[in-house]
Amino acid sequence: MSDNQPTATNPSNGNLIEVDDVSVGFDGQWVLRDINLHIPRGQTLAIIGESGCGKTVFMKTLVGLVTPSSGTVQFDHQDLAKMNGSELAKFRRRIGFVFQNAALFDSMSIFDNVAFPLRQSDRSVKESEVKERVMQHLSEVGLPSDVTRKRPAELSGGMRKRVGLARALILRPELVVYDEPTTGLDPIMSDVINELILDTRRRYPVTSVVVTHDMHTARKVSDRVLMFFPRRRLDPHESQVIFDGPPSDLEHAEERRVRQFVRGEAGDRIRELASQG
Repeated sequence: MSDNQPTATNPSNGNLIEVDDVSVGFDGQWVLRDINLHIPRGQTLAIIGESGCGKTVFMKTLVGLVTPSSGTVQFDHQDLAKMNGSELAKFRRRIGFVFQNAALFDSMSIFDNVAFPLRQSDRSVKESEVKERVMQHLSEVGLPSDVTRKRPAELSGGMRKRVGLARALILRPELVVYDEPTTGLDPIMSDVINELILDTRRRYPVTSVVVTHDMHTARKVSDRVLMFFPRRRLDPHESQVIFDGPPSDLEHAEERRVRQFVRGEAGDRIRELASQG
């Protein structure tokens, strides 16, 4: 196995996340329907699919930001829907978020941005520990110490993404969720982010969920890929999950729609749009 490939998940570790018969609807329209998925501890799962297929809603449902219309989401055997506000807040400290646009606080220095989750979660933490942790995580994502005094607007897009990753790791989370981590980056910087995702997995015992349109990212960082298809374009009996397997199987998947998406071929979608016109 190449050094760049994720290590295999140990099934004896059990599941960190269990999604059972989950459906989510808004205003009478189903976005997700009858989703079943278990994510073992230590696994890196990539979620792919075209715009409007429910990837973002699913991601928010996993972390309790969206409540299922039916079904259950369990994190470490705890039903998110049964948690009260304080329990949800405690639960979310076990999750690191890497947002699509970094979502840094413009008015704060880079140091204070990275330190923010640690200071918020533990008011008694000493500033000496805050400094040590901030500098450690900035170093791990390849940023120099002098970046701490700068503001987000002074950094490139790739640097802001790395700051976002450092901030996501400051609480040593069990789950890291990446929302389109390479969007807007050039190919080289995109691969830098991919390498950092891999390095994070090597350094820490984390489970990862990566929502992405970038097939290079999906192939490189994951050991399992899930592909959603828009609910409105499925037959009533069809599963919304049209692929669930290792990235090596994507190119030769039996499902034609998977192969077309992976290869970037409009295929059936052109005919669908023409028929709608």
